[in-house]
Amino acid sequence: MSLSSGPLSRFRVLDLTRARAGPTAARMLADWGMQTIKIEQPSELLEVPLGGPRDGFDFQNLHRNKRSLTLNLKKEAGREILFKLAKKTDVFIENYRPDVKHRLGIDYETINKINKTIVYGSISGFGQEGPYSKRAGLDQIAQGLGGLMSVTGMPGDGPVRVGIPIADLTAGINLAYGILVALLEREASGQGQWVKTSLLESQIMMMDLQAARYTISGEIPQQEGNNHPTNTPTGVFPTSDGVINIQASAEHLFKRMCDTLGAPEICENSDYSSNEKRTALRDRINAEISKYTKKRSTAHWVEAFAAAGVPCGPILDMAEVFNDPQVKTLNMSPSVNHPRLGTLNVVGQAVKLERTPQRMHSATPDLGQHTLAILNEIGIEKDEFDNLRENGVV
Repeated sequence: MSLSSGPLSRFRVLDLTRARAGPTAARMLADWGMQTIKIEQPSELLEVPLGGPRDGFDFQNLHRNKRSLTLNLKKEAGREILFKLAKKTDVFIENYRPDVKHRLGIDYETINKINKTIVYGSISGFGQEGPYSKRAGLDQIAQGLGGLMSVTGMPGDGPVRVGIPIADLTAGINLAYGILVALLEREASGQGQWVKTSLLESQIMMMDLQAARYTISGEIPQQEGNNHPTNTPTGVFPTSDGVINIQASAEHLFKRMCDTLGAPEICENSDYSSNEKRTALRDRINAEISKYTKKRSTAHWVEAFAAAGVPCGPILDMAEVFNDPQVKTLNMSPSVNHPRLGTLNVVGQAVKLERTPQRMHSATPDLGQHTLAILNEIGIEKDEFDNLRENGVV
């Protein structure tokens, strides 16, 4: 297998994932140079044509820096090829339901017998065991089951999903993190192991302070809209031409905010002398602050609060985000060249390494683009490849 550059280029991964959570984990590893083979079904087995979606923004963003191998795992010859690859692989990632991978014969126990040093990563909807383990799990279902929708939205308006597939994305990031931990542990033990996460576990983890309010304090969090559940003032306030985010719950920030607004009476009001008091009277104090913020523009307040050291900021749409001067300095939309689609700006990694930065070395491959080359690497020549293709294996 050809080496790509990057801090993880000495590792190899087989990516058997679909949808979003699993591909996100593989993308995290591929972006840092891990040699990643994306294993896909041959075109005749696909339920819907991939022409449009594959060339679309989502697929192109998810699968950069990978190579594509088509393989029919329902055929014995297809599984034999997978097992040959697994013998020389460091990481194996899948997101099948637990019963499906056992039916296909690609479960952890099987792969571990082939390669004792392999790190086998699994993402499921609800976990590998338990009463829901065989259920199909998708992001919004995990958002609901994991508590996020119960605290999202305006009070009294009913549950609301957040605007991104947060359970999918977090599960992918968690699995990549777990895989790296297992690879580090392998350096000491010489053994691989099974790394598992799920959309549900990842969603609950992301609830963090809201979850701890229940597990430690026994409180059941409710919808708070744009307000912080425990810190006041924190939220969205009107301006003369829009809105602004302000977070000034700490005592020194609260005083700076009042001084900048020219509203000393708010800060001097004994009803607001502590964060606990302010939170109890949140609607009243927010209304008083709003009387001042709506007198001037968003740009005015951003500049004034920033100068005073008060955390604040505008609320941007995605076009405004990527045109923001601060965002432009962070390299969050690196480019990659696609042979058919031209230059594409994908979404970059949030972590930066000084000596070994992220590198977009290849665009999302076409279906099966590297099948022959990958098979050559395990000793399968053109004649055998043609026979495999004729029999629907690749």
